[in-house]
Amino acid sequence: MRNGDLTMPRPRQRRIFSVANQKGGVGKTTTTVNIAVALALAGLHVLVIDLDPQGNASTALGVERTVGTPSIYEVLLGEFSAAEAIQTCPDAPRLGCIPATIDLAGAEIELVTMEDRETRLKRAIDGVDAEYDYVFIDCPPSLGLLTVNAMVATREVLIPIQCEYYALEGLGQLLRNIDLVQQHLNTELSVSTILLTMYDGRTRLADQVAQEVRSHFQQKVLTTVIPRSVKVSEAPGFSQSVMTYDPGSRGAKSYLDAAREIADRGARGVQ
Repeated sequence: MRNGDLTMPRPRQRRIFSVANQKGGVGKTTTTVNIAVALALAGLHVLVIDLDPQGNASTALGVERTVGTPSIYEVLLGEFSAAEAIQTCPDAPRLGCIPATIDLAGAEIELVTMEDRETRLKRAIDGVDAEYDYVFIDCPPSLGLLTVNAMVATREVLIPIQCEYYALEGLGQLLRNIDLVQQHLNTELSVSTILLTMYDGRTRLADQVAQEVRSHFQQKVLTTVIPRSVKVSEAPGFSQSVMTYDPGSRGAKSYLDAAREIADRGARGVQ
């Protein structure tokens, strides 16, 4: 990775993911950031859209997110185009990021009265340069209008699921919302990828959760599981992904394997 020798295949067509789970603390932003960086370091062009008002993905990618910075908030309101708001990640030149600022916290209320409120993000993404092989939208931990915008704009949903007791709690509601969006707003939407996160091999519970998820979602679940890792938790404090903070760590290697699986599926045209 450090020598620039890492390569992964391009997808047959641009893949756009909503990374969603209304349950907080499941590794959603961490997954978005690290898979995006891994793909970018492997020679692919990647765009991350930070749709979470907390802006954690923007912080981890080391991009500017102060008040006044062109962000996804202004893009949704039509004040900037998506291309004008894209910043380049310092650690991965092929990775672009549209950041989130604190202004986004009020966007759900402002969008309610706007025309085409569910499709504003889709229109913005449609205007982005076609050079991007992958687009990842980091959704907020809720099922509100921002998340609906993400799902209308994408064909695929990536759901990180933690290997803990409450992992499947609320997942049914998320799947029902995805079905509603599919029926009424975006017929191409589907759950294509499930990633098991925070796996602790020392506990029987982690294996039980993993088996239950695999039996339910089958081929949609990536073979790779992401272990609990101190390095993964430390990296955002240095405005980095674990891929650049400590490439030799277990967490970095696991996210690299997960990114490779996603790239291989894309090259085969598998969703």
